[in-house]
Amino acid sequence: MKITSLKFIAILFMGLVFKNSATAQFEFNGQLVQRVEYRHGYGKLIPDTVDPSAFISQRLRFQFTYNTKYVKLFASIQDVRTWGSTSQLNATDNLLSMHEGWAEIPIDTMWSVKIGRQELVYDNSRFLGNVDWSMQARSHDFALLKFSKNDHKLHIGGGYNQDAETIYGGDYYKTANQYKTAQMLWYNYKHNDLELSILFWNNGKQDTTTGHRAVRYSQTIGLPTIKYSFMKNNLVSAFAYYQTVKDVNNRDLSCYDISIQGAQTFDINAEKISTFKVTLGVEMLSGTNTNNTANTNNSYNPMYGTNHMYNGYMDYFYVSGRFENSVGLNDLYLKFRYDMNKKWFAQTDLHYFLTNANVYNANDVLSQQLGAELDLTGGYVFNENISLQAGYSQLFASSTIKYLESSSASKTQNWAYLMLIVRPKSDKKFIGIYN
Repeated sequence: MKITSLKFIAILFMGLVFKNSATAQFEFNGQLVQRVEYRHGYGKLIPDTVDPSAFISQRLRFQFTYNTKYVKLFASIQDVRTWGSTSQLNATDNLLSMHEGWAEIPIDTMWSVKIGRQELVYDNSRFLGNVDWSMQARSHDFALLKFSKNDHKLHIGGGYNQDAETIYGGDYYKTANQYKTAQMLWYNYKHNDLELSILFWNNGKQDTTTGHRAVRYSQTIGLPTIKYSFMKNNLVSAFAYYQTVKDVNNRDLSCYDISIQGAQTFDINAEKISTFKVTLGVEMLSGTNTNNTANTNNSYNPMYGTNHMYNGYMDYFYVSGRFENSVGLNDLYLKFRYDMNKKWFAQTDLHYFLTNANVYNANDVLSQQLGAELDLTGGYVFNENISLQAGYSQLFASSTIKYLESSSASKTQNWAYLMLIVRPKSDKKFIGIYN
């Protein structure tokens, strides 16, 4: 019988797995996410003269874990596509990629080393997140030294990026928001009702405007998590970041991101685990006046965070580089969430947006009001593997945001989606929701 190379590899792989089954554990997992979207002003104001868009996007992932007492190996292979982007008679495409591929090596019971391509998901994902809402998501080529004991966790790590193996030199301008080199230190303390995190991130990006292509370094110092719960159903949380030194264009950098919110949960029905939660909060991201002529940058950059979860689900602010190096944002929000039981939830978010810095039209200062946004979200868990999520959002745009976008915007700016989530062996039943 003729055995193809693919079958041979599969047989060999399974043989190794079964051979080592006494001393190792092999686990296979995966996920499928399919999302239908209607965009009429998502991410950018849409004029009356432009048609809305509608499409279906998809992410399929296969995840492999091989675990022994000496090492844990993990690989995540994904295919990301839009329905119809590939011909039905397609022979091959470039849509399959390695999302994660890492090894974690224990040193002792407290210390370990994790190295390879991996997601960096910390705290509330405001500064470091996996951007799970985006089908491709985000992962880093990184090395981490990890410590964990009782209430304390410490991670120290870094990454260094090049386009390819080179004989000499090596420039790196992969994207507008990606580092050539980065180093981090993260500490977390959690005890009873109190949780606190500290982050230091050194970000080196290559300047494309100078002849010698210098690497410019900025530092972000933060308290990503400050949480205190009291009286069972009450939670006060906050975070704060400060960025300093130089931006990639060699301007002096001084900017901040500060947020505080309070949440109270009301028990409706203990048997059904039915609750109603109210959250009130504010986030302030510093910005630079539009008439700024000094060699300074006061515009905060969330860098590598999961920005979709913040500042409205229509993603006008900081998602995919939008609103970076701008007048900043003050976001006042009020959220209501009703969990009927373990299967159903419905949520309403209200945002009121203002600029953090001044917007000038010639010598006139425009209103700081950017507008308001209404986000409606709901979800249903069919079983431990499958869930359904849907949402509708509408932005009520002000004249100031229209001026900033140089847009003759349509009166109606809205967006809707329906998403099927298949995630076996995962407790994350919904995507992109922060409450």
